[in-house]
Amino acid sequence: MSNDLNQDLDLVIGLDAGGTRTRVVLAAAHDGRPLGEGAAGPGNALTVPVPRLTAHLAEAIATAVPERARGNVVAVAGGFAGATAASPDDPGHVNARSALTAALARLGVPPGPVTVCSDIEAAFAAAPGTPADGLALVAGTGAVALRVADRRATVTVDGDGWLLGDDGSGFWIGRSAVRAGLRMADGRGPATALAAAVGRALGLPGEVLPYATATATATATDGAAWARPHREAYRRHLLPAVMADAPIRLARLAPLVAEAAAERDAVAEAILDEAANQLADTVRALEPRPGERIVATGGLLGPDGPLTTRLTPRLKAFGATLDWVADGSRGAVALARLLAHGGEAR
Repeated sequence: MSNDLNQDLDLVIGLDAGGTRTRVVLAAAHDGRPLGEGAAGPGNALTVPVPRLTAHLAEAIATAVPERARGNVVAVAGGFAGATAASPDDPGHVNARSALTAALARLGVPPGPVTVCSDIEAAFAAAPGTPADGLALVAGTGAVALRVADRRATVTVDGDGWLLGDDGSGFWIGRSAVRAGLRMADGRGPATALAAAVGRALGLPGEVLPYATATATATATDGAAWARPHREAYRRHLLPAVMADAPIRLARLAPLVAEAAAERDAVAEAILDEAANQLADTVRALEPRPGERIVATGGLLGPDGPLTTRLTPRLKAFGATLDWVADGSRGAVALARLLAHGGEAR
C-alpha cells in the first residue's frame, strides 16, 4: 500500500493498542484511505511499563510508516487499553501520551497534534459516520459497556475483572464450561460434551476423560456410561490443571462452548444464552434511549462472533441502532483525521 505515497500527501496515524497487541494504520488525511499497517506487542497503558510500551509503539509505527513518509504525518490518534480521553491526568492517559510522544520522536515523526483515548472510545469512533455520542459494548476476554458523550467515556458498567465482574465475557464463558464439567462429574449437572472437550483442552489423560472407557455404543450425552470412580478421577485431574494456570486463561475455553452449542449441546447453548443475557443487562444499566447508537466490538461479537445472533435481538429490543466494528484502528484513524482538520486535541 505504501506505493501510493507521494511527497505532497498529508498523512495521519491511527493506533489501537490493546491488551494483547498494538495495531497501527497509516492513512491519507483527506479521505482516510489506508496506506500502511504495522503491529507489535501489548499496548495496555497501565500494565505495560512505559519503556516497553514505547518500544512496541515504535515497532508498529515503523512498520506502518515508511521512513520517507514520516515527515508528512500531520496528526496522530491512539486508542489505548488502560487509558481514557476523559481525564488527561489519568495514569493510563499520562503513560500512553508519554510513550507515544517518545516513540514518534524516536522515528522522526513531526511533533504535530496527538490525541489519546481508550481503545473502547476509539472502537466507538470506528462506526460509520464517526459518532460522538452513544453506547459502546466490548465483549472479548473481558466485558464492559460505556456511555460515550462528545467522544469521551462518561459512564462505565462492569469491566470489573475476572474476580468481580466481566459478566458474559470470554472468561465467564470459559469458567462456565469448566463448571459444567465439574457439575456433570459430581452429579449436580446434566451430561454435556463440554466435560470431555474441557478435559482434552487442559491436557487430562485420555483414560479419565468422560466416555473414554465407555462401551462403543455410549455417546457423549449418555450419563450412565460414566461410572462414579471415573467421575472422581476426572475431578482429581481437572482441578489441578485449572489451578495451575492464571484464572483469566479460562477465556481460551470459550470457543469450545461455541463449538458444542453448534452441535446442539443443551448445556453449551444455555451458557451462551446466559452470556447474551448478561451482556444485555450490562447495556440496559446504561439506560439506552430509543434511536440511540450502540457500537459493539470484541472477539465474541461481530459478524462471526459466537454471541452475535443471540445478542442482536436483545440489544435491538432497546430500540437502539446497532453497529458491529472489528477494532479501534479505523476509529483512531477517523479521530486523527478530525484532529488534522481542526478537531480538539485531548
